[in-house]
Amino acid sequence: MSVLPLVFTSGWASGVNAYAVVLWLGVMGATGATDEVPASLQRPGVLAVAAVLFLCEAVVDKIPYLDTAWDTVHTVVRPVAGAVVAALLAGHDGSLPQLAAAGVGGSTALASHLVKAGTRMAVNTSPEPFSNIVISLAEDLGVSGIIVFALFHPLPAAIIAALLLAFGLTLVTFLLSRIRRFLRRRRERRAGRGPGQGRGDGWGDGQGRGTPAAT
Repeated sequence: MSVLPLVFTSGWASGVNAYAVVLWLGVMGATGATDEVPASLQRPGVLAVAAVLFLCEAVVDKIPYLDTAWDTVHTVVRPVAGAVVAALLAGHDGSLPQLAAAGVGGSTALASHLVKAGTRMAVNTSPEPFSNIVISLAEDLGVSGIIVFALFHPLPAAIIAALLLAFGLTLVTFLLSRIRRFLRRRRERRAGRGPGQGRGDGWGDGQGRGTPAAT
C-alpha cells in the first residue's frame, strides 16, 4: 500500500503535537510493533529528546495564554517536523516521491497547526482555564491514538485525519470574531493598558483634555 495515507496522518498529527508523533513512532518501531518506522526515529537520543519535549508541551499547552505563546514559537517547528517525518517515512533519499511526501507532510502540518492555534486563541477569550485543559488532553490522546492506529490501518486513519482537519478549518472560520477579540486584547496588554481604558497619564481621555486633574 502507498505510504501517502501514513504521511498525511503524520502531517496532521505533527501540526497538533509534533513531539508526540516522533515519540510514538519511535516507540512503536523500537519495540518491534511495526516495521514502518525508519531507524532514525528509533534512536535512544531521539526518543529521549522527544519524550522531554512532549512532557514540556503537555504542561505548557494547558495554561491559558502561555499555550498561544508556545503555538507561536511552533509555527515553524511543527510544519518542519511534519515534513521531516513524512520524508523519513517515504524513504529513498533525495527521490521525487520523498520530496513530494515532505511537501504533503509539511503543508498538512501547517494547516492543522493553524487550526490548533486559532482554536486556542478563541478558547482563551473565556475566563476559565478548564476548557484549555480539556482540549489539550483531547489533543494529546487523539494524536497518540491516531498515530498508533495509522501504523496498522493507514487509510482509515488518513480519512479520520482529513475529516478532523476539515472540521477544524470550518470551526476556526466560525470563531474568527473571538480570535480577533483575543488579538485585540493582547495588543492592548502589550500597549500597557486594559481594554477600553485611556492612556493612564493623568490627563483626560477626551473630555476636558486641556486641563489636568485637580489635586
